[in-house]
Amino acid sequence: MARDTCDGCGRTVTVAGGIANLWTFGEDDGSQGSAMTLEFENGSDHLLCYPCIAALPDEPTDADVARLEQVDGETSRLESS
Repeated sequence: MARDTCDGCGRTVTVAGGIANLWTFGEDDGSQGSAMTLEFENGSDHLLCYPCIAALPDEPTDADVARLEQVDGETSRLESS
């Protein structure tokens, strides 16, 4: 299992390998990941933790990802413009 950082808030995330893994947040038993990569229509992709994914609008853009910040260990939010 690889470790990386969330492109949105910077928290450490784990990325599980193989199609058999379900992606869940908060499981620390080493068998599941805590992030997934989202690919946008413009071809860009971002590795995001689940709190950041939940904070994004329905049709996110690169600008929305750039505005993400970590509030605490369990939640994220978009910065006010």
